[in-house]
Amino acid sequence: MILTGPEIIKSTNSGRIRISPFNTDQVNPNSYNVCLGEALVTYSDPVIDAYHPNATEAVKIDADGYVLQPGELYLGHTVEEVGSDHYVPLIFGRSSVGRLGLFVEITAPIGDIGFHGQWTLMLSAVRPLRVYPGMKIGQIMFFDTLGDVELYSGKYQGAVGPQESRYWRDRPEHP
Repeated sequence: MILTGPEIIKSTNSGRIRISPFNTDQVNPNSYNVCLGEALVTYSDPVIDAYHPNATEAVKIDADGYVLQPGELYLGHTVEEVGSDHYVPLIFGRSSVGRLGLFVEITAPIGDIGFHGQWTLMLSAVRPLRVYPGMKIGQIMFFDTLGDVELYSGKYQGAVGPQESRYWRDRPEHP
């Protein structure tokens, strides 16, 4: 079951959903719009290694915006800290930014129940595209659960700013 806009407002007011900052103007019929934060991270090595930490470079998006280049992966973040111990959040790019050729969160839209923090956004542009801090970039939907709940307590809990992959921490041991 997907929460409607009015239910998102009620659940935020009651504390069942946490969105900070919260703005009722960002509530849609069945989702909540989230905005792009001012920090971007890119991987700086020519090859990204899944089993090792990777070097990154950080960029701050100023009021003039920043041009995303095709063929590059950018890690951005939401302005809002969003989470719930009661609902499963899913994030999707807004259709209006998709129509500009920007892919947002195409491989990892699901958030774990119990996660609270800023969401890292995986951004990839089809053509050079100027983005701005604070622009509405995605929308989060909230789904009701069925069954026992085990809250997320993983490596990205409490995230602030874009978080590079920590997949290497899950590396299987090799003899």
